[in-house]
Amino acid sequence: QKKEKNFLSQLILARSVLGCPEGPYRAVGATKRLVTSLHPGVDTLDKMFEYAATRFPDRDCLGTREVISEEDEQQNNGKVFKKVVLGEYCWRSYHEVFAAASQLGSGLASLGQQPKHNIAIFCETRAEWIIAAQACFMYNFPLATLYSTLGGPAIAHGLNETQVTHIITSRELLETRLKVKIHKQLPRLQHIIVLDDTPTSWPGYPRGISVHNMAAVQKLGARPENGKLQREQPLPSDIAVIMYTSGSTGIPKGVMISHSNIMAGIAGMAERIPNLCEEDTYIGYLPLAHVLELSAELVCISHGCRIGYSSPQTLADQSTKIKKGSKGDTSVLQPTLMAAVPEIMDRIYKNVMTKVEEMNCLQRTLFTLAYNYKLEQFTKGHSTPLCDRLVFRKVRSLLGGRTRVLLSGGAPLSAATQRFMNVCFCCPVGQGYGLTETCGAGTISELWDYSTGRVGGPLVCCEIKLKDWVEGGYRSTDEPHPRGEILVGGPNVTMGYYKVEAKNQEDFFVDENGQRWFRTGDIGEFHQDGCLKIIDRKKDLVKLQAGEYVSLGKVEAMLKNCPLVDNICAYANSDETYVIGFVVPNQKHLLALADQYGIQGSWEELCNTEAVEELVLKVLTEAALAAQLERFEIPRKICLSPEPWTPETGLVTDAFKLKRKELKTHYQEDIERMYGGK
Repeated sequence: QKKEKNFLSQLILARSVLGCPEGPYRAVGATKRLVTSLHPGVDTLDKMFEYAATRFPDRDCLGTREVISEEDEQQNNGKVFKKVVLGEYCWRSYHEVFAAASQLGSGLASLGQQPKHNIAIFCETRAEWIIAAQACFMYNFPLATLYSTLGGPAIAHGLNETQVTHIITSRELLETRLKVKIHKQLPRLQHIIVLDDTPTSWPGYPRGISVHNMAAVQKLGARPENGKLQREQPLPSDIAVIMYTSGSTGIPKGVMISHSNIMAGIAGMAERIPNLCEEDTYIGYLPLAHVLELSAELVCISHGCRIGYSSPQTLADQSTKIKKGSKGDTSVLQPTLMAAVPEIMDRIYKNVMTKVEEMNCLQRTLFTLAYNYKLEQFTKGHSTPLCDRLVFRKVRSLLGGRTRVLLSGGAPLSAATQRFMNVCFCCPVGQGYGLTETCGAGTISELWDYSTGRVGGPLVCCEIKLKDWVEGGYRSTDEPHPRGEILVGGPNVTMGYYKVEAKNQEDFFVDENGQRWFRTGDIGEFHQDGCLKIIDRKKDLVKLQAGEYVSLGKVEAMLKNCPLVDNICAYANSDETYVIGFVVPNQKHLLALADQYGIQGSWEELCNTEAVEELVLKVLTEAALAAQLERFEIPRKICLSPEPWTPETGLVTDAFKLKRKELKTHYQEDIERMYGGK
């Protein structure tokens, strides 16, 4: 095994096709031509699903847990939390899902939805989301997807820009988010399809708007006269999805993704997941309106896996909505495959580490010894079955105990968290890099590659070039590694932004061979083995008054490893000489720090106390120097936020990326205070 590991670590994953340091780099298996689909002739999403339903008709496809009871639980601080007790998973087979999707598509057509006319889905991640999406793919209705956490103006913008007359939603979102907007802000809307079965009648909606249950629309579609209607099959070049990005800047843009884009993207991703087959179980809980989750689920469906649905609030036994003593979704489902954004992995990491700190001295020593021993064995390519069984089995059971592949995407994963996942969950973490504009596909690291901070080589469906960014000081001639802005080219590069021509000219281009490329704005470097590392972002670069360039993203990535920090946003103004920061502190560590120095007060008071700010800044400065940040990169003043940043607060996107513009507005007074008191 050791020999195999050493052999693998010397493997070349990708090479520059022309031999130039800037590339383009292609995966070794795709140097002659890029892969465009999983199976010959299966070139659209409806064909892909039909292929899976024919091959795996009786296998479980989509599963949902039944709700046994819901109750309100009073917390010590007086807040009331909704808690649920959930039962077993109830499954629908591939054949049943296929039939449900065809009936729904036929029903939508009989309600006047036309091929090549947009339809919108505004709904949380659940089985019905995928059924509705498959119905739209079958009948060639381009599907506009919107995050369920988007703010009011962004929802209205997306629905009006795509000129939809039909919208698919859930009862909860209809009643809490859509109902108030319908009349005034969405004049074109005619039909609302609700993915819940109750209630069956919907009084109190404006004239001209009909509200239907999913079951009623399926019944309509199953009528003999509607079932006979000829459906217009999509072409590979037709739009499958208009995906509205949550966007870290400004109003969301709709990315037009064709059937052939998605087919290429999922073919590229599937190639990096070893032994993917119908025996696998995937847990779906991230937003399906995000390209990472949608691609991952389509990869699973194309291989006959089963998908069990969950949510971030019910994922594990300790999750916020799970009643004490009852089981979370991972325990019941025991998934073998899982995708996660770093934010969720960081949370698991911090929870486990908190538990380790609460152990008695002997247990803690044993855990630390086992951890360090396994890490050492790991880098040598050895396995540690005894350690896994005695020490890490309990941690592994947090995700159900059967996870064999964890895929991370959406943002950079810190080295500490990645190592922790590798060691404690006894399973490889594949770190991926991609964007909505490249249909989620770009790179995924090889699962045996335990080096941290790298995102792997290009997938077999695309190629990557580095373009010099002279202003930022990055060139392909840099030593020891060529560096530059990452450009992604291939069949997975999408058709551009919906109705934003100027931005298309700026971000997309077609080369002399007719291939589409996307300029990502991210800065990367290629290593000897063809592996890519993301090292910076063009937009995160700020020039201080004295002329030094500071990469805010780099500063944040370094400081996020500090146990005191749950989240951080660095900020710098070009008129100023230093960087400042907003920090969401870790409650447990901050309370311990305050206690150590005898500082009293409530959580809010502590976060607004100058003495506490100074203590945190001191710890951060030490961490920054240890991480070898330059003096000018280290925040000189900070402001502590007692409230965490969640997508609901509008300060981070659904993938938990910082929304710098919104954060700046939110902390405007603090910025003036921190820069004013020079």
